[in-house]
Amino acid sequence: MLIAVDGPLASGKGTIAKRLANWYHLPYLDTGLLYRACALGVLRADEDPGDPIAAERSARAVDSDMLADHELRSAKVGAAASKVAALPEVRQALMTFQRDFSKQQGGAVMDGRDIGTVICPQADVKLWVWAPPEERARRRHKELVERGEDISYDQVLAQLEERDARDAGREDAPMRRAAEAHLLNTGGLSIDAAFEVARRLVDAWKAEHS
Repeated sequence: MLIAVDGPLASGKGTIAKRLANWYHLPYLDTGLLYRACALGVLRADEDPGDPIAAERSARAVDSDMLADHELRSAKVGAAASKVAALPEVRQALMTFQRDFSKQQGGAVMDGRDIGTVICPQADVKLWVWAPPEERARRRHKELVERGEDISYDQVLAQLEERDARDAGREDAPMRRAAEAHLLNTGGLSIDAAFEVARRLVDAWKAEHS
């Protein structure tokens, strides 16, 4: 059973995807971390995240051991990740990693922005997780402040809206809801309530295909 969980930044897709993976005992991949690892490599090399050559070189060096770096979750790396993710060279370099992960025996849960449309269009269950930008910015701001970053809510909202526009507007693999993806609006929902909605959708697919 392959579950694709897509959506914009701070929509709750990562938390929902992780809980689904734990519930159904499936391996989990946050594909956004691949782009963050690529971006971090570019930044640490003091290069431009918008440079296709530098970004592709960094993308080809990404491996699973790099995904635990605590710096990947910073606002600076997140902003750079959105830039490298817009480059076709980077997306192509990381596609094999993602598709190989999806082919594990028994299935997997993967979250990102183009899992259900580009990486794994054959996914059995597709979720599109969304929430209003203002709520997503509040969540992201709280997370960053708790991590010790000095950043205002207005800065976070501006970065989030800029990233949404870049992710949705890129020519290669734009962020969009797959036609058959279930919409899960997490606005106003607790994480437990949102997970229950997601779990019921997956259980419905399992019951239909058992």
